[in-house]
Amino acid sequence: MDTPLLFGQPTETQTLASRAFESIKSDIIDGQLSQGSKIVESDLALKYGISRGPLREAIHRLEQIKLVVRIPRAGSRVVRLDSKMIEDIYIARESLEGMAARLAARLMPDEEIRSLFKLLDQHEQAISEAEGRVYFQSEGDIDFHYRIAVASQNQWILENLNGELYHLLRMCRYQSGQAPARPHIALEQHIQIVGAIEQRDEELAELLMRRHISGAWKIVKTILEDNHE
Repeated sequence: MDTPLLFGQPTETQTLASRAFESIKSDIIDGQLSQGSKIVESDLALKYGISRGPLREAIHRLEQIKLVVRIPRAGSRVVRLDSKMIEDIYIARESLEGMAARLAARLMPDEEIRSLFKLLDQHEQAISEAEGRVYFQSEGDIDFHYRIAVASQNQWILENLNGELYHLLRMCRYQSGQAPARPHIALEQHIQIVGAIEQRDEELAELLMRRHISGAWKIVKTILEDNHE
């Protein structure tokens, strides 16, 4: 007799779909799947070693987090971040993340601040191992910006920065994180931001975060302009 499925236990299809979702998501964010490229199920099924059913579930989840868009009568494609969309994202980021840093300076527990410094020590080691070529953080609790947003304890900031647009933000950040000299500069700026939070200097924390985001946008803008020359 078949063993009954325990409540909440994932089926094999769900597990395969989750694995495909994570793999495709990562490949979109780091550019291995090109922006605007057509989603061809047969090609992706072969690439990721998965059948059509779990693959379609993965694609549906990617649509929910805005990394894949469905176009009527044209099928699904990887999202394309045009210049205007990226500029809008960075303008919003500068405001929201600046306020998140201000609130973190007010609300973040001392223990969490110490943990954030330790996280940046790990980031410094990762940059060193990459010989300073890249500074790109995995998602969630090992993402500096994610941690600052959580520390804000503000629902609206969390929903905008860590919600469905989070991975679009990560696509933008991946571009700036590869610019020459940017990894070390970004890390130093992160350390300064946490220093301001530790000192409970709300105004300085916000100012430093705004400058950090503004600097990243300038890099991405230059990259975009170079790509269109």
